[in-house]
Amino acid sequence: MTEDRVREEARAERAVRLGESPRNAREALRKSVWIGIWLVFLSSPVKDLASGRHTPAGTAAGAVGLAAFVAVYLAVVFRNMGRPLGRPVRTRYVGALIAGLFVLAVVLCLTLGAHWTGLFVYVSVSCGAALPLRAAYWTIPLTGAAMVLTGWYLGEKDTGQLLLLVVLIGFAMTGVRQLVRTTVELRQARATVAQLAANEERLRLARDLHDLLGHSLSLITLKSELAGRMLPAHPDKAAQQVADIEQVSRQALVDVREAVTGYRRPRLSAELAGARVALTAAEVVAAVPAEPDLTGVPEESESALAWALREAVTNVVRHSGASRCTVDVVRRQTLDGAFLELSVEDNGSGAAAGPAKGPGNGLTGLTERLEKAGGRLEAGRVRHGFRLVARAPLARTGDTEPAGSVPPAPRRPARTLGARSHRTDGSAT
Repeated sequence: MTEDRVREEARAERAVRLGESPRNAREALRKSVWIGIWLVFLSSPVKDLASGRHTPAGTAAGAVGLAAFVAVYLAVVFRNMGRPLGRPVRTRYVGALIAGLFVLAVVLCLTLGAHWTGLFVYVSVSCGAALPLRAAYWTIPLTGAAMVLTGWYLGEKDTGQLLLLVVLIGFAMTGVRQLVRTTVELRQARATVAQLAANEERLRLARDLHDLLGHSLSLITLKSELAGRMLPAHPDKAAQQVADIEQVSRQALVDVREAVTGYRRPRLSAELAGARVALTAAEVVAAVPAEPDLTGVPEESESALAWALREAVTNVVRHSGASRCTVDVVRRQTLDGAFLELSVEDNGSGAAAGPAKGPGNGLTGLTERLEKAGGRLEAGRVRHGFRLVARAPLARTGDTEPAGSVPPAPRRPARTLGARSHRTDGSAT
């Protein structure tokens, strides 16, 4: 899964992160383009300048004033948009910039006409995006009132719609700020939770190893000292102590292997969560069950199905070219007994490995895993894509059948049609 992790990190590196400073020139350009889209309200002042209604000196002064207005607006909004969470805002500095915007808007409107009243929209946006919430709650209505008074002075009576736009956009920007802040906090909280989970797992591993090896190693040390003292005078008793040491060490080795196997054994619930994340990151619409009923499912069966799910999802992400993937986990009663069935179906073309290539090594390895657990694997093309079905028994291999039960039918060999290329260890190539 190293390649998937690298691909996900590369996608995150290319993404523009809301509420955080631009990490490079390319991301700064993207943010500038996003902010520049909203400069559409400047179309009326630009048309007024191009109409020839003003003197050449007035047109030049208006162009300089408009350029200064846009520069101050972009400085306010871009600076605040890229401010990392937790860095204090210099309210006086931002307030001075917004005050400059307000003065420029009033002066340009009074000198060049009512076509410039749209500038108050940007003043309202700046108040909602950069000022503290308490200040924004009264400066936004104040901006709207100033626009109405300016329009009234210029004889523009139809300012009601623009007033509604100024107030709504200003308060909408306060909501966007809160959303961005919440997004950043959630991202940081998720990283913290992941770190705490990793620390807890390390502590649990340390506790388990201490419990497993502490007593055994102490006993080995004690018996080694005892055997050393007995060796000159009582070689038979010393040999018995050495035999006990060998037995204890072998049992400790078995315990450690069982513990490590438990840590390494994949869990179906964890693989389902990982499958949802992997498919979403690959821009595949995923339908994955949240909490399947795993009551009474043997560990061998759950582990085999977890490996099958990991293999299937990796196959979908890397090779299928699918846009949709459906994962189902159901219990089925067959003539062979009760099974837990996992199905993974996608709508991809599967061009990476066609039917002529035959079963891949990965599917061959999965077939062997499932057969070892008493299950079976079926994989092949369906009408609109590719489907993998893995079944594992709900009763442990070797359990006795209840009286009167139907004897199991002979097991059919697994069918692996149209398989894609995989490695022998069960992971995709």
